[in-house]
Amino acid sequence: MKVFSKQFLIWLIIFTVILIPVNYALDKLGNFRIFQGKESLMDNMDVIVDPQDPFFEVFGESQRVNILLLGVNDGLSDTIMLGSYDMKNQRVDVISIPRDTYYDRKEAQSAAAHKINAIYRNGTAVGTARAVSDILMGMPIHYYAVVSYDGIGNIVDSVGGVPMDIPFHMYYKDPKDKPPLYIDIPEGPTTIDSNNVQEFLRFRKGAPGYPNYPDGDIGRIKAQQEFMKSAFREAIGISLPIVARTIIQNVDSDLTLSMAGKIAGKATGLTGDDIQTWLTPGKDGVKNGLSYWWVDESAVEEMLIEIYSIETEEKEPQQQASE
Repeated sequence: MKVFSKQFLIWLIIFTVILIPVNYALDKLGNFRIFQGKESLMDNMDVIVDPQDPFFEVFGESQRVNILLLGVNDGLSDTIMLGSYDMKNQRVDVISIPRDTYYDRKEAQSAAAHKINAIYRNGTAVGTARAVSDILMGMPIHYYAVVSYDGIGNIVDSVGGVPMDIPFHMYYKDPKDKPPLYIDIPEGPTTIDSNNVQEFLRFRKGAPGYPNYPDGDIGRIKAQQEFMKSAFREAIGISLPIVARTIIQNVDSDLTLSMAGKIAGKATGLTGDDIQTWLTPGKDGVKNGLSYWWVDESAVEEMLIEIYSIETEEKEPQQQASE
């Protein structure tokens, strides 16, 4: 039951930084790094979309900032999301990539190594970023944020807890887990805080006789996305500098102060209604005895067309010409 509890913490990385009051003086700090870590996606990411592809122009002209969000445990990035903030249209899209997503790569030495969460085993965000960009039709990734297992309780408490309506009795126990895992969250309205946040986010299946998510790990992702939306609504109504200080102490990211200032100048009016969550389209399937999430490339293309509003942008010149 080694399942991640990082989505909420990762979610706050982006939006806490976005909403921190920042003045013009930040521009003078250039690429000053506010988080720990040494990697830089801007220095290591190659453009992998064909210049002849229709997405090439759209990606290049878009005013979106795309940030890879990783939750890491035991050397695996079991939580993988891409947060995309459209600064022009004031919209945030969060795309979840299932940890069991099949990704073919030469470096894989086993069937398990073909799962996308295994790419991070060497401790680098760049490799995972390239794989995610490849899966998403070459969608550019500008920055990353990595969070470990520690500190999530402090983050949740710093926002005063997160209200949730639990759909069923979440009950599971595994005394052999490290540390031992005991989940017991009753059905109905409750507040998720440091006392139960890890249990809520780690829950995937119930003990014998107790309910499960009907669609397994995908159900867990959907539940966590709802949790993040609720967390965001709570975060924007509290003292964000307190949250920011806690996050900065527990995050590895290449997001710079100057970029944080640029984003903050645009995003101070964002609300929970401006957030849309997505799941990378695909289906479960078995190969070499392991279960994978097989990405549907055609459906991914349709998802990106909707996210980037490509059809709308293409129709505007035609309407103007007819006038």
